[in-house]
Amino acid sequence: AALALDNGLARTPPMGWLHWERFLCSTDCAAEPRRCVSEQLFVEMADVMAAEGWRDAGYEFICIDDCWMASTRDEHHRLQADPKRFPSGIRKLADYVHSKGLKLGIYSDVGNKTCAGFPGSYNHYDLDAQTFASWGVDLLKFDGCNSGTLELLAEGYRRMSLALNKTGRSIVYSCEWPFYLRPVQQPNYTEIKQYCNHWRNFFDVYDSWSSIKSILDWTALHQDSIVKIAGPGGWNDPDMATLLGIFVVFSQLVIGNFGLSWDQAVTQMAMWAIMAAPLFMSNDLRHISPEAKWLLQNKEVIAINQDLLGKQGYQITKDKNFELWERPLFGRAYAVAVLNHQEIGGPQNFTFSLTFLGNGLACNPACSVRQVLPASRDLGVYSWVSSLSVEVNPTGTVLLKV
Repeated sequence: AALALDNGLARTPPMGWLHWERFLCSTDCAAEPRRCVSEQLFVEMADVMAAEGWRDAGYEFICIDDCWMASTRDEHHRLQADPKRFPSGIRKLADYVHSKGLKLGIYSDVGNKTCAGFPGSYNHYDLDAQTFASWGVDLLKFDGCNSGTLELLAEGYRRMSLALNKTGRSIVYSCEWPFYLRPVQQPNYTEIKQYCNHWRNFFDVYDSWSSIKSILDWTALHQDSIVKIAGPGGWNDPDMATLLGIFVVFSQLVIGNFGLSWDQAVTQMAMWAIMAAPLFMSNDLRHISPEAKWLLQNKEVIAINQDLLGKQGYQITKDKNFELWERPLFGRAYAVAVLNHQEIGGPQNFTFSLTFLGNGLACNPACSVRQVLPASRDLGVYSWVSSLSVEVNPTGTVLLKV
């Protein structure tokens, strides 16, 4: 049987928009028509993504998360959308999204109920895969609530992968498998990558600096086990939440929401690019600041995230409040991030030897350095034995390309 590794999808980290962090499980369309998880919300977001440069920047998926379903399956045991909130059905919504040059993602769960209590896919993996394919779905986010034992969890993730491939439709498969395993046992990432195109490792991202910081700390702590497995066809998803917008959430990107300062939003965008993370925004693209839009659509940062070499970045040193990260890029280049964890005072300088980079090879015998964030500018040509000094704001990051 074909495995996710062979489905030809997710050659670079997927990019798109996901409703969860910003809109959660809002189902009262009478009280909150602009925030309700409904057909209208996804139609309006698709319109904005096509008209305001998001699709052209690379954000191609528009993804429905939990709470889209009716409370029961239909008479043929098929999943069905809530008829009041999705009166035209998912097939018509997919057709509309496709007409805008975008792709539709949907949500289900490996267990008998989703995390919000709607019908799950347990014992219906083949039927649900066929249903999603018949609707024209392009991505499945498969959660892990209410799955019973770890054996049933693993079996369900494997079976849905095979069922999706059996449909013959190209459907990106987003798993939460390792997140649910980690409290009990170390995930087998080699096996997970055989079945999944990307997988969640950590808790939901929240619209806060403490959430972003905890994800970065966890990633650095576990980088020896997760960095080596990432690559074309399979990616580590820091949280499977989303880039929210500039005061938002990333992977989910939360940039564009309310909880992050400008420097913290820059940090999320820069570090998600370094980590080769899927870029899924969870914000309200109908109401987003020009600054957040500039950051989320920044072509140089997206190019780093989407680099064809497909290597995930990693932390190479930590010095007091500073962290130095690098990511190998195609063409013997490197992306480099300098993160300042200090949360008090003003900007601080961090100086490091270029011999730190690429095991000493990145600047041998010389290299050009360009700052990408927080603003783009050429910093000049440096020799192998040079040192570089950058000024970084508290909770901010300077992203470089070497």
